[in-house]
Amino acid sequence: MSDVVTCDACPVLCRIRLDKTGACDRYGNVGGKLTRMEPLTVIARNPEMVRFAGEDWTGNPIESRDIFVTAIGAGTTYPDYKPAPFIVGTEIDGVDMITVVTEGVFSYCGLKVKIDTDRHLGPESALVRVGGEAIGHVTTAEYGSQMLSLGGVHHLTGGSKREGVATCAAVLALANKLPVELTVDGGAGVIVQANRAPIVDGVAESRMRVGCGSATIGIFAGQWQGHADEVIVVDDHITGVLTEHQAGRFLDMRPAGIRVRGRRSTPGRYFQVANPGMGWGGTDIADPLAIIERVDPKLAWAGLRLLMVSTTGEHAAWFVLDDELRPQPAEMPPAIVAAVARIGENCEAALCSVLFMAGAGGSLRAGATENPVLLTRAVQSGRARVTSGGAPVFVWPGGGITYMADVSAMPDASFGSVPTPALVAPIEFTLPRVDYLALGGHEGRIRPLDDILAEARPRAVSLPPDTVFPIR
Repeated sequence: MSDVVTCDACPVLCRIRLDKTGACDRYGNVGGKLTRMEPLTVIARNPEMVRFAGEDWTGNPIESRDIFVTAIGAGTTYPDYKPAPFIVGTEIDGVDMITVVTEGVFSYCGLKVKIDTDRHLGPESALVRVGGEAIGHVTTAEYGSQMLSLGGVHHLTGGSKREGVATCAAVLALANKLPVELTVDGGAGVIVQANRAPIVDGVAESRMRVGCGSATIGIFAGQWQGHADEVIVVDDHITGVLTEHQAGRFLDMRPAGIRVRGRRSTPGRYFQVANPGMGWGGTDIADPLAIIERVDPKLAWAGLRLLMVSTTGEHAAWFVLDDELRPQPAEMPPAIVAAVARIGENCEAALCSVLFMAGAGGSLRAGATENPVLLTRAVQSGRARVTSGGAPVFVWPGGGITYMADVSAMPDASFGSVPTPALVAPIEFTLPRVDYLALGGHEGRIRPLDDILAEARPRAVSLPPDTVFPIR
């Protein structure tokens, strides 16, 4: 028995003493043998049905279609010449299937984070930091959501050691569904956690906007008619003015003559009415009247009823024009209270969505086949299905195997790391046995499912409720 073993699961090549673990805590020296410290994980439709030889169990054996071997806890293929840790042979509906199971060591990986909020997190392309270290940037906003791009090879390996370590730790925590506090240069602080509401500058968001200002008018114009003479929906992107808008014209509403600031796009739609911020509709205003440029006395009238509201309904104010055509605050009528509540009712809950994105490169593919490009082509053509921890992934078109996985769809603690720094993520390739052999697959390493269950004695878990089981 050797007192020291060398771990070849990543390029660090830790020398591990007896009963100790390596730098990543994933591998240890157990009785002089290099051992993966976490158990192999299988996904089961009913985890309580998974039993192993020698256990007190009188029920029927679990069927192959009810269990799926994931790469969580499986180990890696580094260095390149090693076949995948597990190449599983099963029979599903009379078809011999192969699942190649491996944990990939990814330097080329990161996260795409969708944050449902209209709050201004920071200007596009602004750096995102953890503990002062840059780990990503703000990217193009999407409808009702701010978007971040975190991690990636340049932050992991292209900067200082401290930057790489901070990036790896933050991305690992987010991928494992843990909260991370981020700061944006020139913007806000935000706590992000997968499938939880974002907390922006200490305030938890509750709603995702129903639409832009123009869309909000299009949705609710008919419900406002007869109860308000003008409605202005304040929005950082497209502020809507009801009586100018096509929806107001369709309803034959009388022009109200209230002109808002900003750049007029099309009738009733205004850009740049204010700067981005934490106020009404994602702008920097606290007083909605600040966006009114003028009131046309030829069109407006005393007693005109004006509703100003945000795209989530969280901000709303009711005004009535006095004899000098100045908006005066007034008590909101019940019908308008109900209309504002309807906006909130139609907003979805604010959530953070975290997608892991990586490129599955050479050594990982070599663990599946002696001719890696054939695996790439099988994935691109759809003959080989890719999963991550048993969860479905989206494979980008074009060259390589570049995929994205929703971490909320994966089992908890699916990801690990190595101190190079890089993330360790589970990946599985499933295809018919005949196709696998045609790829030049490692036929001699194929093992029946029952043998793997008996030897590895894995832990069995369920997928999150909304995740489709990998075996149909």
